[in-house]
Amino acid sequence: MPALAKFFLVLGGINAAMVVVLGAFGAHALKARISSDMMAVYHTAILYHAIHGLGLIAIGVVAAWLPGSGYLKSAGWTMFAGIALFSGSLYLLSVTGARWLGAITPIGGVAFVLAWVLFCVAVLKASNSAIR
Repeated sequence: MPALAKFFLVLGGINAAMVVVLGAFGAHALKARISSDMMAVYHTAILYHAIHGLGLIAIGVVAAWLPGSGYLKSAGWTMFAGIALFSGSLYLLSVTGARWLGAITPIGGVAFVLAWVLFCVAVLKASNSAIR
């Protein structure tokens, strides 16, 4: 298995496991301690973290066929940055109430969009024989 594929498969798996842990933490430890508005923020962080953890796994799967794709490598790192910035800022905002963290969230959202665009470019630029 190519190193790029293995790396993003493992990174995606780690993020998927983190979603389960953080989801359980939110459901059991935070529910009684934060407001319903902040719980909704926390749930948004969980949702986007889960989707993009699976996105990292998708990048890993495609990287098995396109191991030398710079676009795919950039997509993976950009998606991981999006998880850290988008979901990370929302996790912190929900537990601290520090509203300034909301200014970081859109940067993570842009990273998510860019990552998916890079993913598509990687696939579109691949030769047909590479994907078979």
